[in-house]
Amino acid sequence: MGNREDLLAGARQVIFERGVAKATARDIAAAAGVSLAAIGYHFGSKDELVSAALTESLGTGIGDRMEAIVDETAALPLLEGFATMWDRMPEVFAANREALLASLENTMRVSRDARASRAIAEATEQAHLGIAEGLRAARPDLSEEDLTAIAKLDFLLVQSLGILWLVSPDVLPSGEELARAVAAIASNGQA
Repeated sequence: MGNREDLLAGARQVIFERGVAKATARDIAAAAGVSLAAIGYHFGSKDELVSAALTESLGTGIGDRMEAIVDETAALPLLEGFATMWDRMPEVFAANREALLASLENTMRVSRDARASRAIAEATEQAHLGIAEGLRAARPDLSEEDLTAIAKLDFLLVQSLGILWLVSPDVLPSGEELARAVAAIASNGQA
């Protein structure tokens, strides 16, 4: 690994152990085995490094697992695949609990920083594109507009249900309930 990758790994380690608020640049550099100056060189600031580390961690931990579920359910009708995805997401959230907690903490921090908020907005757009790409590979029959809409809905559900899961996992709606709601909205709109 290079210094950049070492810093991302070091940041994840420190953040998951101590939380975002208690993660210092010095601790991250020490965990990465690099100089403190490397943070500024590669990321501009500790805060930008933290956001990058969390974005990457959630993208691989949750995003890659979501893509695998989409692939596994590609032969099912779309609504059934959607329901299966959301029935399986609590296990994905559990496997990524520390990253979800740190991401929530980081979101509160960046909400007060316009520059950091823009970076999160850009990461969100990249997440939408990544989800749409996975859907496109599994369901090539969908239009670009449908792929984009589903990707945005999936991202929104990951964000909101991930937070809800952290607070009260027992109240998450089932995949069937979510699929039923989507189907009811769609069928009611056809009348």
